This record gives sequence, C-alpha cells and structure tokens, in this order.
Amino acid sequence: MTSQSRDQPQFYLTAPTACPYLPGRQERKVFTHLIGKRAAELNDVLTQGGFRRSQTIAYRPACDGCRACVSVRVLADEFRLSRNMRKVMQANADLIGEMKRNAPTSEQYSLFRHYLDGRHASGGMADMTALDYAMMVEDSHVETRLVEYRRRGPDSGFTGRGVGPLVATALTDVLGDGLSMVYSFYEAEEQERSLGTYMILDHIARARRMGLPHVYLGYWVEGSVKMGYKSRFTPQERLGPNGWMRAD
Repeated sequence: MTSQSRDQPQFYLTAPTACPYLPGRQERKVFTHLIGKRAAELNDVLTQGGFRRSQTIAYRPACDGCRACVSVRVLADEFRLSRNMRKVMQANADLIGEMKRNAPTSEQYSLFRHYLDGRHASGGMADMTALDYAMMVEDSHVETRLVEYRRRGPDSGFTGRGVGPLVATALTDVLGDGLSMVYSFYEAEEQERSLGTYMILDHIARARRMGLPHVYLGYWVEGSVKMGYKSRFTPQERLGPNGWMRAD
C-alpha cells in the first residue's frame, strides 16, 4: 500500500447488529481507518462531522431509518456549574488529574478490570485482556493522552501530580478545537463521588485552560438510560442535518 493511498480515507459499512442503546432496533456503522501522515487532521474533520475514534478506526452510526444517536459537544467557555455539579466538585476536591502520554500500566488495567467487573460485567468489553487494554490505549495515530486522577498530596500544587492509588482514568484525544473523551473508567465502589460526572467537569475546565472551545462527549441518545446523562452538560451543541445546533 502506498503512502498516498494510506492518506486517502476509504469508507466501509458494517452489517446490521443489535442496537446496544434502544431495544428492538439494529445498528450499522460507517467507518474508516485513521492511519498515515494525515491521521490527526482527518480525525479532527471526522470528529467535527460526528465520528468517534476507537484505536485506528473512526466510525459513525449509519442506521436504516434511525437517527437517534446525536453527537454532542460542550461549549467550554460558556459552561457553568449547576448546584449539583458544584457538590460533585466539592466531593472530589481531594483529587487532582495529571495528563500523561498514552502509555498503559498494570495499575490502570487493574482499575479498568475492576470497573468492568463492577459496572459492565455483561457488556461488550467484559472479556478484554491486558493486551486488549494496551491496544486500546496505545494504538492511536493521533494526539492521545491519559488523564490519571489520584488524591492530592502536600506537593500537588507545585508538581501537578497526585499521590496514592489510581482513582480514575480518562483516555482523551487532543483535537484542534477541543478534547474528545474516548473512554473513562474509575473506582466503582466510590459511588458517592460521581466520578464519571467529575471527569467530564474536569475536562471542561481543562479545555478552557488549554484555549480549546469544545469537549466532545460522543453520542447522546434520547430515551437511553446509558446516554441520557450527557444532556445535563449545557450549553452544548448537537449535530443535526443542518450542522451543529445549540442546546441550553
């Protein structure tokens, strides 16, 4: 395969499978490979067009007769904490996130495994091995980072690093116009922290500090319990037939 052909995306369509979000429906995806010198540029364009990344694949739902999956991105500069979100931030004030290169560790996998067993034991990722996890983290041709969350220590204000065991981790792409949260996992037993919400709030604040206007949250599906939480992070934009439309 020549470098020129690697840089020109070709799109493919998957066969129908059961929809993981809406019972009784089937899903199809259109996908392409994110490889070659233009992978990062292509990932930016495709993400703005409603695609998501999984390793070296960019995909988007292409279901027959259904447009329930809606791409969502938070407007970081305009975002304001709700009363409940302020409580979440206070509950996690003892944590600090450190953005690191996308290098997998045994500690990450242990937390990832514990998270899957506790929250998604019957899900599609339940059988992922340490090698599968390493591929999920490392197999990227775009700017990908890990944000590790640990408890604050005496020197955290100077070092930007926490201490002690890993509490949560987010796999995140750094795009030209925002942060795209690819996958996150956390200590499932600390439910009172609402760590999933906290990591999104932290990414919104992080994007603002980095001068990036958006945080991409993936797909919001109206009527899906799994995806309904994303509508709480407003103002946001949702991708429709006429482009990105604001939702407050």
